[in-house]
Amino acid sequence: MAARPESVVESHAVARLSGGTLPYVLRRSPRARRLRVTIDPVRGVVVSLPPAGRRGWARAEPIVLDFLADREAWIRGHLERQQRTRAGIAARPPLDSGRLIPFLGVPHRVVVLAAPAGLRATRVTRVGADHGDELVVERVARDARPAASILEAWFRARARAAIETAVERHAGPLGVRPARITIRDTTSRWGSCSRSGTLSFSWRLVLAPPEALDAVAAHEVCHLRVFGHGPRFRSLLDACVPDHAAWRRWLRRHSPELHAALE
Repeated sequence: MAARPESVVESHAVARLSGGTLPYVLRRSPRARRLRVTIDPVRGVVVSLPPAGRRGWARAEPIVLDFLADREAWIRGHLERQQRTRAGIAARPPLDSGRLIPFLGVPHRVVVLAAPAGLRATRVTRVGADHGDELVVERVARDARPAASILEAWFRARARAAIETAVERHAGPLGVRPARITIRDTTSRWGSCSRSGTLSFSWRLVLAPPEALDAVAAHEVCHLRVFGHGPRFRSLLDACVPDHAAWRRWLRRHSPELHAALE
């Protein structure tokens, strides 16, 4: 009988460290090759390691505790920064009352107005003002959508245009072409590539600096040539976007603000 494929198994645990207790998610994944700690903006500390069936990983608790203890200062620093970010998000004004939201990495103040006479459909306009850039929403009377829905539709259209341009820019030199491109609102991934050649991207990439969007587009286009994340893939991506890792870190660091921009 063939062995059943390993699956991801998660559980919750608490480490008792010098700075106090530290809750974390223990994630055993068949894709893991070593122990790794990440700070998720929603889930907090996530410890990933190989499945218990792998040699040397059956009793991993002492290894995990030592790992967390060695990195406690780094972990708590990240958690404190996340807490400050959440507090800043909670203190923002409502979207209709002049909230600042990013577009192309630049803060824009949202201004919601009644549409002028003669305008038949709600319009969003990006304008430069003396006190900073603005996104002006001119809403017609019959449009009952909240400002967040109006702006999301506007962002999605611009995200598709920017992403398609970036994909084409990288796909040509690599001699590849996606089967199709979809724009979604994912929370865990900025982009993905299926084995059928479909590339999917988060529309929220258009809120980030163009370099971040370009790095994600290049990453997924490179998967059309090399599907995994091995040395060949990394070499190909490095050649396309040498600073892709820096922009991936930027996206991880600013993920809470980007995902809460319209909330």
